[in-house]
Amino acid sequence: MTDKHSSRTPQQAVAALLDRYAPASLLLVSDSDLPALHAYAEAHPDREIARAPAGPLPVELAARRFDLALVADCLEHLPKRTALELLGGIRNLNASRLAVLVDLTACGWQETEFFALALQASERFRRDAQTLTLFTYDLHEYKQVPDWLNAKFWANPENFGKYWW
Repeated sequence: MTDKHSSRTPQQAVAALLDRYAPASLLLVSDSDLPALHAYAEAHPDREIARAPAGPLPVELAARRFDLALVADCLEHLPKRTALELLGGIRNLNASRLAVLVDLTACGWQETEFFALALQASERFRRDAQTLTLFTYDLHEYKQVPDWLNAKFWANPENFGKYWW
């Protein structure tokens, strides 16, 4: 991603994510409501949407798995350690896909701290003096399987020196 700002709004980007993945179960961790999520819930009343305030997940939600987790208006209100534990826990235990909408200036984080959690900077949005960044993580797209990682090229000492590539 470049430093260029998106022509879309954050709500349009979230709506696009919801349309792309069409999650049957979704976790929203936020201190505010997202209009895009509200529209998605109205259009898909059969979808399950669980909500949690900014902070550690309640026990009943921490023990569940979701198709997609959205974190918005959250990290700006948490100590860094709590926020890191929240994002790492959601990524590792609660969802294969994660989207984080954050104001880096307000939360005091650097982009590299999101990269360390295996998130990618997808889009950047500007409104007046505020800049929001959308970070995403998808376990299924995290790392492409290399072509050599299969039984054909596994460690076979009897083939040493026979094949050159």
